[in-house]
Amino acid sequence: MPTNFTVVPVKDNSRKAIEDNEEDDVDDNNVLKEEEEEATGDGVPKENSPFINNTDNDKGNSYDGTNMALFEEEMDSNPMVSSLLNKLANYTNLTQGAQEHEEADDDEGPKKKAVKSPQMGTFMGVYLPCLQNILGVILFLRLTWIVGTAGILESLAIVGLCCSCTMLTAISMSAIATNGVVPAGGSYYMISRSLGPEFGGAVGLCFYLGTTFAGSMYILGTIEILLTYIVPKAAIFVAEKKEDAVDALLNNMRVYGTCCLTLMAVVVFVGVKYVNKLALVFLACVILSILAIYAGVIKTIFEPPDFPVCMLGNRTLQNNNFDRCLKTEVIDNVTVTTKLWRLFCDGPELNATCNDYFFNNNVTMVQGIPGLTSGVISENMWSEYGPLGRLVENTKLPSVGGSDPAQDIYLPYVVNDITTFFTLLVGIYFPSVTGIMAGSNRSGDLRDAQKSIPVGTILAIATTSVIYITCVVLFGACIEGVLLRDKFGDSVKGNLVIGTLSWPSPWVIVIGSFFSCCGAGLQSLTGAPRLLQAIARDGIVPFLQVFGHGKANGEPTWALLLTAGICEIGILIASLDAVAPILSMFFLMCYLFVNLACAVQTLLRTPNWRPRFKYYHWALSFLGMSLCLALMFISSWYYAIVAIAIAGCIYKYIEYRGAEKEWGDGIRGLSLNAARYALIRLEEAPPHTKNWRPQLLVLLNLDSDQGVRHPRLLSLTTQLKAGKGLTIVGNVLEGTYLTKEAEAKRAEQNIKSSMSAERTKGFCHVVVSSNLRDGFSHLIQSAGLGGMKHNTVLMAWPGTWRQSNDPQSWRNFIETVRETTAAHQALLVAKNVDSFPTNQDRLGEGTIDVWWVVHDGGMLMLLPFLLRQHKVWRKCKMRIFTVAQMDDNSIQMKKDLQMFLYHLRLDAEVEVVEMHDNDISAFTYEKTLVMEQRSQMLKQMQLSRTEREREAQLIHDRNTASHATINDKADTGPERVHMTWTKDKLFTERNRNRECNANVAVRDLFNMKPNQSNVRRMHTAIKLNEVVVNKSQGAHLVLLNMPGPPRNRGGDENYMEFLEVLLEGLNRVLLVRGGGREVITIYS
Repeated sequence: MPTNFTVVPVKDNSRKAIEDNEEDDVDDNNVLKEEEEEATGDGVPKENSPFINNTDNDKGNSYDGTNMALFEEEMDSNPMVSSLLNKLANYTNLTQGAQEHEEADDDEGPKKKAVKSPQMGTFMGVYLPCLQNILGVILFLRLTWIVGTAGILESLAIVGLCCSCTMLTAISMSAIATNGVVPAGGSYYMISRSLGPEFGGAVGLCFYLGTTFAGSMYILGTIEILLTYIVPKAAIFVAEKKEDAVDALLNNMRVYGTCCLTLMAVVVFVGVKYVNKLALVFLACVILSILAIYAGVIKTIFEPPDFPVCMLGNRTLQNNNFDRCLKTEVIDNVTVTTKLWRLFCDGPELNATCNDYFFNNNVTMVQGIPGLTSGVISENMWSEYGPLGRLVENTKLPSVGGSDPAQDIYLPYVVNDITTFFTLLVGIYFPSVTGIMAGSNRSGDLRDAQKSIPVGTILAIATTSVIYITCVVLFGACIEGVLLRDKFGDSVKGNLVIGTLSWPSPWVIVIGSFFSCCGAGLQSLTGAPRLLQAIARDGIVPFLQVFGHGKANGEPTWALLLTAGICEIGILIASLDAVAPILSMFFLMCYLFVNLACAVQTLLRTPNWRPRFKYYHWALSFLGMSLCLALMFISSWYYAIVAIAIAGCIYKYIEYRGAEKEWGDGIRGLSLNAARYALIRLEEAPPHTKNWRPQLLVLLNLDSDQGVRHPRLLSLTTQLKAGKGLTIVGNVLEGTYLTKEAEAKRAEQNIKSSMSAERTKGFCHVVVSSNLRDGFSHLIQSAGLGGMKHNTVLMAWPGTWRQSNDPQSWRNFIETVRETTAAHQALLVAKNVDSFPTNQDRLGEGTIDVWWVVHDGGMLMLLPFLLRQHKVWRKCKMRIFTVAQMDDNSIQMKKDLQMFLYHLRLDAEVEVVEMHDNDISAFTYEKTLVMEQRSQMLKQMQLSRTEREREAQLIHDRNTASHATINDKADTGPERVHMTWTKDKLFTERNRNRECNANVAVRDLFNMKPNQSNVRRMHTAIKLNEVVVNKSQGAHLVLLNMPGPPRNRGGDENYMEFLEVLLEGLNRVLLVRGGGREVITIYS
C-alpha cells in the first residue's frame, strides 16, 4: 500500500504580472459556456460508472479557475481528479457495485438503509465463524467410529486428504477474494464473476443444494443426539424386536426431524437477527466441548474413567437391558441367573436351554477407556472394515464356537449397521471440513476483507486440522477398539462414545454437541435462502426469478420455503451416514470450481488479476481441483456422476437460454484463442472492465524508401502488450490502389520485418487512399474483425510540424485525435519516441510519473502497471501526481487517493500538487500574443502563396494566347479595371497591392489583443509545464492527460502550440486520452 505522500505547494514562478490589469477582467464563470454546441466527433459516451458520471451540479460549479482552462472542454464528460477522489472516499458508496457488477433493478424494492462502516476484524469476522462452521456434528457423532473402523493410519489419511483439499481451496479462494472488493455473497460471487454466468449458475445452484443438505444433516444430528443420548424414551416408534430397531430409529428421525425443520424455518422467518446473535453461544458450546475432550484425555493418564464394556467371548454386548456383566451370581449362598442369562436363554432356570455361543464362552469386562498410557494405540492402528450386520469383536480375546447369523440378529450383540469401506468413510467425514467460505460470505462486514479473509480462513483450517489430527491419535490411544466401533454407544449404556472420554461429565459433550448442531442447522437455513435469492436476482436462471422476491425488509420468503422443501428430502432419507456423501458432492464441486477460477485467471494473466494475497500458484490450484475431483469419485462415484449431470444440465440450460450477463469472467478471456466460435461470442457484447486491455492500432509513418520512420514505436508496443491481446500496425499510402499495389506490398513487408525485429506480435494493415486524412479514418473505423477490434490508437507526435511548409500534416494529426474520440477509442501519443528504450535496454532505478489531471477511464493507472510487467521497465517505480485547486482539501485528497490505490492493488508514491489561482502573468500574455500573431502571419503567407500560384497561371495563359489583349473579367475590387496587360504592368500592379495589403496586415498584427480564452489556456499550459518539469524532468517516462482539440476548428494551430508549451523541456512523454469507458476497477 502506498505510504509516501508529499503535499507540495507550487509558487507562481512565471514572469512579472502586468501592472495594467485591464486585460484581466475575464468572466471566468462563463468558461464552460463559450462553446456549448457539440461538434461532430467530439462527444464522449456516458457509461454506467462512478468515474465518468458527472451530475449537472458538478458541471456548473467545479471548474471556474484559470489553472485548468486547457482541460475545460473535457469537464463535460470527465471529472477532475479532486472531484473523483471525493466520490471514492468510501468505496462502499460506489454505484459500480450496484450498476455494473450486480446490475440490480431499482424497482425490486425500497433502497437499503445506509449501513455502518464495517468494523469486524480477522478474529471475530473470519476466524471464529470459520471455526464454528467447520467443527460440528461429524466430530461429535462419527469421528470415534471412523477411527475405530479405519484405524489410526487410514483415519489420518482421510483427515489429511480432506484438510489438504480445503487448504488448497482456501489458498485459491484467498487469491480471488483479495483481487478487489468481493460483494456480500461469498463463494457464489467469486465463482460466477470469475468463470461466467454459465458456470456461476451451475456451481451456485450446486453450492445452494450442498448448503441445504447440510441443514438436513445438522437437523438429523440434532435429533440423533436428542433421541439416542438425551431422552431415549421420547421415541414414538419403539422396536419390539432387535431387528426392527434400525427402522424404528429412522422413522423417529423422520417425524422429529420434520418437526425440528418446521420449528427452525419459523425461527428463521420470524427473527433471523436472533440466529446471528446466538452464533457466539453455539460457538462457545463447540469450544467448551473440545476443551472437555482434551481435559478428559489428560485425566486418563492419572485416573481413567470407569466405563466397562461387557464381552461374551470376543463379542461386544449391548448392555442396555442388563445391569451386571455376569451369567450367574451368588445371593445368600444361592446361585441365581442374571438379566443377561435371560437374554440368551429361554428361561431364568439354570437348566434352561441357552445359545451355544453363550454356553461355550465366558463373560468378561473390558475397560472402555483404558487411558493414554495403556498401549491400546497399537491395537487401533489398523482398519476393521466389515459388511452390514458384522459383529463388533475383539480378536485378542478367546472365542469358542462360530457365529450363526440367523440367530445373532435377535441377540444383544453390537453389530455394524452399514457396510463399511474406506471410500464410504471419506464421504461421511468430508462435511466436517466444509465451512471454509464463512469468512468470504461476511466480506461486507470486515474492516479489511483483503487482509482478514486469507489470514482468518487459513488459520481456521490449520486450527481445525490440528484438532482433527490430534483427536484421531488421542481417540485411538485412549479408547478400546470395540468401543470406538460402537457407533451409538450401546456397549456403555447408550452413552455418547466421545462423551465417555470427556471431563468432567459426558453431559458436557452431549449438551454442547446438541446446541452446536442446532446452531449449525439454523445457520444453514439462514444462508441457503439468501444464496438462492442472490442467484435468482442475477437473472441467469429464468425459472428461479420468483425466488428473488421476499418480504419488505428483503428476507427471502419464497427461497426459504423452497429450501425447507429440499431440506425435507434429506430428513426423509433419515440417515446421517447417507446424507453426508450427498452434500460432500456439492461442496466438492463448489471447491473444484474455486480452484479452477484461480488457475484460469492466473494462466490468462488478465490486467485485473492483481491479488494482494501472493502465496498462490496455478499448480496449487490445479492440484486442489484434481484432489476435489478425485474425492468426489472416491466418496461415491454414482453421487459424483449425478452431481456433475445436474451441474451440466444447468450449464446447458443457461447457455441455451442465453446468459445475458457479462461479469468479466476468465472463460471469456480463453475465447480469444478460439477462431470462429470465439469471434462470434466476442461480438455478442463489449468486453467487461476486468477483461479490458489495450488492443492497439499503431499508426506508423514510412520514409521515402518505404522504411519505418519510428521503429521505437513498435518497441513501445511490445513493452506495453507483452504478447497479449491484439496489435494491428497500420500505415496509409497516398494514391490509388491500382498504381500503388506494389508499393503497398513492399511497405507491408518492411513493416512486418520491423515488427519481427522488435518482437511485436500482431497484424499488419496497409491502406492506400486518395489522401492521408481519409486513410487514417478508414483504419480507425475498419481495422479488426468482430470482437477482435482495436480500442486504442498509438501514434507518434509530429515533432516537425512547425518546420513543415504543408499545414496538412498537423491538421491530419488533430483530425485523427477527433476520429478516435468519435470512435470511442483511447489515444496514446508518444513524444520524442526515438528516445524511448528498445526491448534490449534495461532501465535502472527510476520512476514512471503519472500526472493525473482529469479522470478519463483509468488509462493513466493501467498503462504503468502494464509497462512494469515488461523487463525493460520492471525496476521503475510508479509515482502519481494529482493537482489540487484552491478550494480542494489536499490532505483529504491524499487520504482518498491512498484508499483508491489500495483497492486498485497498485503500489505507487503519491504527491498532491497545489496549483494556486494566481494572476495571469505578462509572460503568458506575451506568449499568447506571439502565438496568435504567428498564426495570423501563417494565414497571410498561405494567402500570398495562393495569389502567386494564381498569378503565375494567369501569365501562362496570356503567353500561350500570343500576348492577346483581353479584359479582366474578375471583380477584384470596388471598381472594375479595364486595361491591356504586359509583364511589367502585371508586376507593378501586384507589388502595389501587396505593399498596401502588407501595411494594413502589419498594422493589424501590432494592434492585436490576445483572445481571453487562449490566454487562459496558455496560462494552464505554462503553469502545468512548470510543475511537471520541476517534478518529473528526470523521470524515465511521463504520462499526462492529453487535452482534447477545440470544437471550433479555427483554433487548431493554437491547440498544437498549447501542447508544445505543455510538453516543453520533457524528454519521454506519453500523452493519454481515454476512450470514454472504464478500463480499471477495484472490484474482483
